[in-house]
Amino acid sequence: MLAQGLTEFGILFFNRRARNKEWQMAVASTYHKHIILVGLGHLGTRVVTLLRDLDEDTVVIEIAPRPDLKSLLHRLDIPLIEDDATREEVLLAAGVSRAKAIMLLTQNDSLNLEMALKARKINPGIQVIVRIFDDEFADSLQKQFGFQAFSATGLAAPIFAATAAGIDMTPPISIEGKPHTLAKILVSPSSHLIDKTINQIEEQFRVSVVFLQQNGQMVFHPEGSLKVVEGSTLAIFGPPGQIHQIVNENH
Repeated sequence: MLAQGLTEFGILFFNRRARNKEWQMAVASTYHKHIILVGLGHLGTRVVTLLRDLDEDTVVIEIAPRPDLKSLLHRLDIPLIEDDATREEVLLAAGVSRAKAIMLLTQNDSLNLEMALKARKINPGIQVIVRIFDDEFADSLQKQFGFQAFSATGLAAPIFAATAAGIDMTPPISIEGKPHTLAKILVSPSSHLIDKTINQIEEQFRVSVVFLQQNGQMVFHPEGSLKVVEGSTLAIFGPPGQIHQIVNENH
């Protein structure tokens, strides 16, 4: 029975031409500590692309995806489950019990809340990120349930992607018509930022490093000649896209 099960799984897993629902669920079943994204609209498409750039394993649920978006996920090798995410069995098939985060990005506030509650019921420790179009409702959800809810006025794909990936980033503000945000980055042991000076980081990524904590010292507006070391904490201000590039370099 074990051999037969492995054989059937192998056939599903490697038969990528079929890309049927069973294959997508088979791939999703191999994921652990991944991110589930529900709602493949304009925002969801941008977020899933950014999550791929961040090397985050992602499973997408969309009841009726457009053919071009299906092709995009095919190229990105991201499993897509074409079903109704309000059904618990669909959330389970996407691995909600093993996932680290679920992002609910449909344009229906009530459906997003319903799915958020079901996901938290199945996995009490899952991080829930919800798109909400009403500011007061978003604040209420954060206070009452601990969901990370973003209202329509704060929508920005990099913010959603960063939140799911565990990056501390503020909602954007507009400066001369362009969004800017502040992000906190902890320099990882494998980071390509190590040994770069503050000047090099600012010039390469076109951002401002406004704070540096390393070797037990906290410095606001650090000198350009200071070098970043493993374990440093940086506060960086700039366009979300540029900060996104720095996050990639920090992996």
